Amino acid sequence: MKLKVCGMRDTENIRELMAVEPDFMGMIFYPKSSRYIEQVPQTTITAERIGVFVNEEVSVIQQKAMEFGFNTVQLHGDESIADASLLKSLGFKVIRVFSVSDQLPKAEMKQYESEVDYFLFDTKTPKYGGSGQKFDWSILQEYDLNTPFFLSGGIELEDLEAIKALNIPQLYAVDINSRFETSPAVKDIEKIKAFKHQL
Repeated sequence: MKLKVCGMRDTENIRELMAVEPDFMGMIFYPKSSRYIEQVPQTTITAERIGVFVNEEVSVIQQKAMEFGFNTVQLHGDESIADASLLKSLGFKVIRVFSVSDQLPKAEMKQYESEVDYFLFDTKTPKYGGSGQKFDWSILQEYDLNTPFFLSGGIELEDLEAIKALNIPQLYAVDINSRFETSPAVKDIEKIKAFKHQL
């Protein structure tokens, strides 16, 4: 199982995180987010970079990809199948986010399956992610598609055993964020190190 650390922004914090060797690092390009990133971090990033967007124009995504050096896009808003398909045709890997509470949107997921590389399941809240809240993970036992997925939403160090107990082959990566922060976009590196070691 792979590890994604999302909502990174601070150059020194990123430098420290790279020593832990996460598989993915998410940068949020949604201006209303408290983890919004505006400047390119001036440090070596060895994790695969993921650009996180909410209802953004494809031209802006392309510009940010050139500027920040990512080729994987996380669509965290109400982006259409056409948006996902266009980004795929431009050479991006695409993660489509579904915000859930008590059931999986199976019909909608099936429509996206051929147009994306991964799904990501996050907790449904009024905002787009970063809430620190969990959804009912038991609904993931109903997942019967082939597309691998990221698990997100309020994950903390104490959740590792419960995540492992899910035992779902398509569970590809765990996405951590707010529960590992000392302040928005600043991560507790020792806590992440402990999580990765146990993962």
